[in-house]
Amino acid sequence: MFTNQQIIDRYTQLLDAETREFLDRAVERIVQAKQSGGKVVVTTGSGPNLHEGVTTLIAGLMSAGIIDGVTTSSAVVAHEMAGTLDKVKRVDGRLLGFGPEVLPKGFTFEFTQMSAEALAEVGREIDLDEDLLARGRALDGSVIIKAAGNMAYPMGLRTERLAREILSLAHACGEPFEAVAGWGADPRTMIGAGAARGLPVLVSVPQLVGGGGVGLCIADSTSITRRCMGVAEMLASADVIIESAVALTQEIHDGPFERYTGHGIWAAWDGYRTYSLEGKTLVRIDLDPNLKKAWLAERQSQSVQEAIDQGLPKTKLTGIPFRMEMSGFSRLEGSLPVIGDIGVVWPILAAKTAEALGTKLDFISHPQQTPEGKAMREWIVENVKPVSRDRMLAASRGYRKKGA
Repeated sequence: MFTNQQIIDRYTQLLDAETREFLDRAVERIVQAKQSGGKVVVTTGSGPNLHEGVTTLIAGLMSAGIIDGVTTSSAVVAHEMAGTLDKVKRVDGRLLGFGPEVLPKGFTFEFTQMSAEALAEVGREIDLDEDLLARGRALDGSVIIKAAGNMAYPMGLRTERLAREILSLAHACGEPFEAVAGWGADPRTMIGAGAARGLPVLVSVPQLVGGGGVGLCIADSTSITRRCMGVAEMLASADVIIESAVALTQEIHDGPFERYTGHGIWAAWDGYRTYSLEGKTLVRIDLDPNLKKAWLAERQSQSVQEAIDQGLPKTKLTGIPFRMEMSGFSRLEGSLPVIGDIGVVWPILAAKTAEALGTKLDFISHPQQTPEGKAMREWIVENVKPVSRDRMLAASRGYRKKGA
């Protein structure tokens, strides 16, 4: 187990001086917010956040009282339902008798590598094709670690089937899908940590596409308007918002109920509850250097705001490829671009924050390309468990909605 200082010393050297400076400023804002009783929320994407152990780290930061809420993608929820990461054996599906028309590119079919005990537990929930499993074991194939429970048999199928049950419970309890799934989730997942500590974990509207049937069930569990209001309430409560390798964030951080960038003007006009990003710190961890260029251009010449004021395409005045989220981000006075690999940035951010606050972390992530990162991924496979249907159902039986 590395100390906070060892993590800082080990990985800070992988960042350039400018990124280190912005990261230190971000840590300072987070520490100031927490010391003054404020809140920090995180908006995560999927893919890299799972593979780099960032979602597991965020769950630990939630349990430690450092992070107070999360917006994420339906794909992340689907993977966390299956344990975040797992090992799968990949074989040629045609050798199993499947036609090319039902197989993905490369004709690959995957089998979740599970203990006999875990497989028997799944078998109590869905009918397992024992013959298919036996034929899969007999074939040669490669074993890899990947995001859990989407395309591999039987966990992918189990996740999809379980999602439909969760949707019914969500409707019965009047709660979003993510909260109900969290009742049975491992506390080392974000949905599990949120449920354990009563913290909001919500899929944002731009991130509802993904996770197969899980995404559809999440979308169907509550109205789009209520989902947007839930995200708005979370962001309104935050002093610091951290965006981690996620696209389309303008529609998340300044959605239909946000006034400062202007998108919520008519909602406020008509009396809806709205909020403002003014005065908040918005930290974005991203690999795209154009984000930093847009941020600098706004501070040097206000070219982004000028383009908006003149109704002109922002690319014309800035001279850089312009992603949608660069607009709101670059114009916010409290925004900070941290341009770097999230696998490197997050353990430093977590270690420095925990050190400054005197908080102990039970888990720290490592860049997946390092020996420690490889060991971390194996640890997640072995220790972070899928949603327990029995535990979720038990929680639903004892559930009472606030105010009821």
